[in-house]
Amino acid sequence: MKATYIEYSETNSFSKTLLAYLAHDEALKPFVGHWPTFDGFEKQLHEKRHFGHRTILVERLKAQYATLLQDSPTVAENIDLLLQENTYTITTGHQLNIFTGPLYFIFKIMTAIRLSEDLRAKYPDKNFIPVYWMATEDHDFEEINHTKVYGKKIAWETPAVSATGRMDTASIVDAVKQYTNILGLSDNSAKLTRIVEQAYLKHKRLADATRYMVNELFKSYGLLIIDADDKELKELFKPIIKTDILSENSFKAITDRSKELEAKGFSTQVHAREINFFYLTDDFRERLVLAADDRYEVLHQNIYFTKEELEREIDAHPERFSPNVVMRPMYQEIILPNLAYIGGGAEMVYWMQLKSNFDQYQIDFPILIPRNSAMITEDNVAAKLFRVDLTFKSIFRSAEVLKKEYVRRHTKERLNLNDEWMELNAIFGKIRLRTHKIDPSLGPSTEAIKARLKKAMNNLEKKLMKAEKRNHQHALADIDNVKEKLFPGGGLQERSENFALLYVKYGDNLFRDLYKYFNPLDFKFTILY
Repeated sequence: MKATYIEYSETNSFSKTLLAYLAHDEALKPFVGHWPTFDGFEKQLHEKRHFGHRTILVERLKAQYATLLQDSPTVAENIDLLLQENTYTITTGHQLNIFTGPLYFIFKIMTAIRLSEDLRAKYPDKNFIPVYWMATEDHDFEEINHTKVYGKKIAWETPAVSATGRMDTASIVDAVKQYTNILGLSDNSAKLTRIVEQAYLKHKRLADATRYMVNELFKSYGLLIIDADDKELKELFKPIIKTDILSENSFKAITDRSKELEAKGFSTQVHAREINFFYLTDDFRERLVLAADDRYEVLHQNIYFTKEELEREIDAHPERFSPNVVMRPMYQEIILPNLAYIGGGAEMVYWMQLKSNFDQYQIDFPILIPRNSAMITEDNVAAKLFRVDLTFKSIFRSAEVLKKEYVRRHTKERLNLNDEWMELNAIFGKIRLRTHKIDPSLGPSTEAIKARLKKAMNNLEKKLMKAEKRNHQHALADIDNVKEKLFPGGGLQERSENFALLYVKYGDNLFRDLYKYFNPLDFKFTILY
């Protein structure tokens, strides 16, 4: 594949806040750590606090991987490197979308891999390990139970239970068959089919299935996959679980910081609650709230704790206390020797809301890295795009605008009536003067006639354009086809399409090309063709 790049601002697809962050807008400085540059990493490394949980982290990773490490030597080596004080992680995270979900799942991981390698080259005396944090405690099953392959939706239809990582995969067989049947017959499709079937049909829990599939795709790059739904890891988080539930520190800090962000004209993504933890079992994940009688209630479960009972429960079973979206990032930074977090635009914004909460707990705030965003197309689509005089930059405009521009460039006739309207406007100036002399009150009537005529002229222009479009219908159909290929459903390809058919075509070269062409600290939209 070849690559070209365009500025994010030229895609009209990203938020004001994200663009301001990429421009190092000083208005955002109170909400972030160091800027996402090599200079920022230099400062982050210098200021990074001592990380004292290396042994337990390594033990839990080895336990979670179990026999997978036998066939993953680079992964095993990277886990062992975590024992060294000069080893740091570069983390991305995502829900357990079946079959990896949309393309940006893959892009997030490859951004973490490439950035880790870039940092190794920059600082050869240190180790940088890419990490995929599985959002195993998330319970929004409807967001992850489906994927799309060339617009065809494939869904895992089953009732949601507790945290998605704990869900039993016994009922996913039909979705696996639908997915693999689309892949066709080739060496690459056979390989992907084997990975998918082994992942989802041979592993009981969705967390284990996801770990297997992601490891098979990225083990040669040394990617580490962590499941934080783990009692021993929650032990490290226990002091903050207890303090935050009882004191509501995060609610106060995040609410105040969010108001400051909005006051500066930036949007926010999440809202902190008084208690930002769920109570988690194999059967449910429900919010914990402070009831009117000063007991702590697990919503919808008729479970209550006094303050003393809650403290004992946290001490005995920290694994039952699951952080919500505003506390999960802090949990991540406590159990990993982490320098940076890689996420999408919305994630960047809600991390900005959390900075003061990190500060009050004296936890290092990571450098925020917007993931690489990309579009992947085929030679025939690129050829069709160039054939209708479009560029990869112009294709981000609407189909209707592109078609009008094409017709105007290729018509032999003049399709606007601007000159004629200027003549008519001059005539109306004379009419207005004459009517004013006869009766000044006739001015509004004159203007009303002029407005009706202007409207009629505009309608006639539209008819001229419509008539001329019929003379270029094949080219305009090509524009529609290109737009639908590159923007399925009207949105960015990466936000809906799965990687399956790209993998069938390119195999592991798909990941090699992403690794080759992604430049994580350059912050440009990548187009591969």
